[in-house]
Amino acid sequence: MTEQTPDQVHDVVIVGSGPAGYTAAVYMARANLNPIVLTGSVTAGGELMNTTDVENFPGFPEGIMGPDLMMNMEQQARRFGADIRHEDATELILDRPIKQITTGAGEVLHSRAVVLATGSAYRELGVPGEKELSGHGVSWCATCDGFFFREQNIAVVGGGDSAMEEALFLTKFASQVTVLHRREELRASQIMVDRAKANEKITFVWNTEVTEVQGEGKVSRLILRDTVTGEPSALDVTGLFVAIGHDPRTALFKDQLTLTADGTAWVDGRSSRTSLPGVFAAGDVLDPTYRQAITAAGSGCVAALDVEHWLADNVPTDAAEVPSETTLNSPVPL
Repeated sequence: MTEQTPDQVHDVVIVGSGPAGYTAAVYMARANLNPIVLTGSVTAGGELMNTTDVENFPGFPEGIMGPDLMMNMEQQARRFGADIRHEDATELILDRPIKQITTGAGEVLHSRAVVLATGSAYRELGVPGEKELSGHGVSWCATCDGFFFREQNIAVVGGGDSAMEEALFLTKFASQVTVLHRREELRASQIMVDRAKANEKITFVWNTEVTEVQGEGKVSRLILRDTVTGEPSALDVTGLFVAIGHDPRTALFKDQLTLTADGTAWVDGRSSRTSLPGVFAAGDVLDPTYRQAITAAGSGCVAALDVEHWLADNVPTDAAEVPSETTLNSPVPL
């Protein structure tokens, strides 16, 4: 890889990592685009860094630990020449031909294209024991972790469609699923409510919130509070699935790009093209529905191919240096 100088215009900078960012980096590095990847100083690897066994990612018949999968992806991207930096992007200026990305170290990178792979964050309960037992009985993804709770008593917190979907899916494995909801009525659609209530493995506890998760190395009990009377109680379970929503990480660019009604980055059809030329999105930041490692990786591939085609169609072959300040601040028509 060629040495990078302060005034160099890069072909592409990837903001974020995880399956989407690392897959995009692999494809673009193999296409000789010399991508820079700002993985995040704390969030490098994304949500999979908080996951233990991953058994549904193709190619690993015995399963693989989430952090190991991310390390493998990072090393693969490095192998082809991607410049992986465990740094944060603190500011993005995207509405110009040459984008500006400021890092946590104060460096300003200039790039013709940017891929946003900032992911999403599951909403947490914010109670004692939740973080400590994450991956040891506390989960935010039934599809990812339900298999590990065969013939166990588990709880699901939430009252929307996602919570009902999680509870119904978990009945394939668990012997008993208790849905805890802080109100008397569910927010889920009626069809999902009917399905959940008709399942003999699912029971509901109303007007209840979790105040603490307990266990020595693994979840064993939940401390509950009645939201009407304030009375405490306890529930013995070996698993807790938190299904109270998730938030796409769009803070860096939400005022510059069009977002969907779900708050995710808007893209044009099945492409990764956002509302600004030269800006692409991949992974959970654009996906309010599936949010799986494999779909994020596929999305990263789409972004890489879109970037490659966009650069071929829009960038002069002799463009190499940062243009003048006048050009940098020229508006880009949508």
